[in-house]
Amino acid sequence: MINPVAVAFDIDGVVADTMSLFLEIARDVHGINSIRYEDIYCYSVVECTGLDQQIVDSVVERLLDGNYSAKLEPMEGAADVLARIERHHSPLLFVTARPFLGPIRDWLLESLSLEPHSIDIITTGSHENKTEVLLKRNITYFVEDRLDTCDLIHDAGISPIVYKQPWNRVPHPYREINSWKELEALIDFNGI
Repeated sequence: MINPVAVAFDIDGVVADTMSLFLEIARDVHGINSIRYEDIYCYSVVECTGLDQQIVDSVVERLLDGNYSAKLEPMEGAADVLARIERHHSPLLFVTARPFLGPIRDWLLESLSLEPHSIDIITTGSHENKTEVLLKRNITYFVEDRLDTCDLIHDAGISPIVYKQPWNRVPHPYREINSWKELEALIDFNGI
């Protein structure tokens, strides 16, 4: 069982359904209709879809800046489970490779119906920098969708929990969850 004090969360692909928004922006702005969510079978969108790097960069820039008309949705069940965890431990810690906070803080507060003091978001600018943040915060479990990051944090003694996505469907040794309900079942709400 996982102590709520010892767990932190990635945002994109774990809490936020960022890939669905990515595909909507690609469709709305660049007219790309041929790519489905399941087609993103690797973490490099360029590599697995054949999209031009400039288009991917354009879409990512819009995502980070909040410059889109489509709605960024939370992953199903994320709001309920995070609210329950927050009732047992606050603030919730989110560690993201985003280079800057941008509108994601406001999105988290609004989408998860939490108060500003209930969350702590750390932007690292790279996946490699997450490990140091997690170690400094005494985090022993991290919910992540990128396997390379899972490898890094595992090597540092942190237990990754892989949020299942099409881009992490290769063999790996880590605990895996298919939903936020599955994560909720792993949390020890009575241990605090």
